[in-house]
Amino acid sequence: MSRRVVRRPRSDEAVLLPPETVAAIRAELPAVADDVVDQIIQEVPAYEDAFGGPMGETIRGAVQVALGGFLSLISDKRGPDALAPRSSAVDGAYQLGRGEVRSGRTTDALLSAYRIGARVSWQHLSAKAVEQGLSPATMASFAELVFAYIDELSAASVAGHGDESASEGRIRQRMTERLARHLLAGAPEATVLASAERAEWSVPTTLTAVIVPESQVGAVQPSMRRGTLQAADLPELDGAVLLLVPDAHDRRRTALLRAVRGRDCLVGPARDWLDVRASYDRALRARALGLAGDTEAHLPRLVLTADATALADLRRQVLAPLDELRPATAAKLRETLRAWLLHQGRRDDVASALFVHPQTIRYRMTQLRELFGDRLEDPDAVLALTIALAVEEG
Repeated sequence: MSRRVVRRPRSDEAVLLPPETVAAIRAELPAVADDVVDQIIQEVPAYEDAFGGPMGETIRGAVQVALGGFLSLISDKRGPDALAPRSSAVDGAYQLGRGEVRSGRTTDALLSAYRIGARVSWQHLSAKAVEQGLSPATMASFAELVFAYIDELSAASVAGHGDESASEGRIRQRMTERLARHLLAGAPEATVLASAERAEWSVPTTLTAVIVPESQVGAVQPSMRRGTLQAADLPELDGAVLLLVPDAHDRRRTALLRAVRGRDCLVGPARDWLDVRASYDRALRARALGLAGDTEAHLPRLVLTADATALADLRRQVLAPLDELRPATAAKLRETLRAWLLHQGRRDDVASALFVHPQTIRYRMTQLRELFGDRLEDPDAVLALTIALAVEEG
């Protein structure tokens, strides 16, 4: 925000206000401060409880100091200390803006308070100036300087508010990222709880790991629940960011899945918040398999590929009767046996799934029975074959 600078009369100019007028206005400042505070309380809900007790006295004092500094600028004060009151007032306004962030108030509330303060102050100051017999031309100049001065103070407060907000945001982000890393590392509960307290983070019941492409974080984040943690620059997530979403379990999971639909995200299962590493690990495994969306929809594949070497050994053992066949013949029989197992031997369903005639299925199953013998009737062998053929080989 640009600042208007209060013009101080040059040493060869007449003083804007005569000493007796300045003295009369200065005597009015306590009443001005009281009226300013009362009007702000009435018109800005955010300040309704802010000015009670010592805080109210502090604000009243700040108003008096600010307006007193202004009067010193336009009076007959000269010399090297002439700008000291203005400098002090601007610094005070800057610190006020920073304090408003810590009190949880927005710049909108702050600027509303300044607008009310300017209006009320001018009502008092102009009335006293008229009472002292100021000419219309002098009143116009006086008004310009009053509002320029208050504009400068409000700009300083906004700058302080912005600086403090940015600082708080950076500090909070560092704290929440540290908390996320403690959770992923399986740090002791006491360590995690202390980190959560420092970050002012409310402990949820569950956390859900969501892996989001970097290009989609900006679009996804606004839809996430309050308190979502973010962990970036994880070595295993090249090009992606991890979000830990609180209490997105049961029916709330539907809303989470809807928020990430079509964005190449991976959503792990909801887990106890201290056990969120398990949710993240599952999402990582799904990512390694090239899956997307809800990991709960891919549980069979995740289970069957949990130990890739064990699955390869199982396939090699139970499908050994096909080893002596030509590759093309073996592939057709594997495909038929898989469909036969999944459709529980219903020949017409198997034929429909493979787009062949039922007689073709009859012929192929005769071949398979000759190769596998009684194993196709043994429950343990059928289970092993079903697992071996459940996921197509990549």
